[in-house]
Amino acid sequence: MTDGEEPVEIPIEDTLDLHPFRPNEIRDVVADYLEEARSRGFRQVRLIHGRGIGVQRANVQALLRKLDFVEDFHDADATGGGWGATVVLLKAASSG
Repeated sequence: MTDGEEPVEIPIEDTLDLHPFRPNEIRDVVADYLEEARSRGFRQVRLIHGRGIGVQRANVQALLRKLDFVEDFHDADATGGGWGATVVLLKAASSG
């Protein structure tokens, strides 16, 4: 951590709201969060990045394309945030 800040512990759930994080933190937060969620047996996680002009959505989805443990992803349905959220399907964690 920089600036003497303490690491923040985030509860691992099926949804992560990215609004509290600075743009330069998003990439690491998403990668670490998804890796931990997968290790805990989650197969689907919804990332809320907001609509805006789509920059954060594009950044998040570009990262997801590079993570080998991401099986697939798509925009959430209308009740889950539409294109303001991305649903991520994770590959099953290996058990050994």
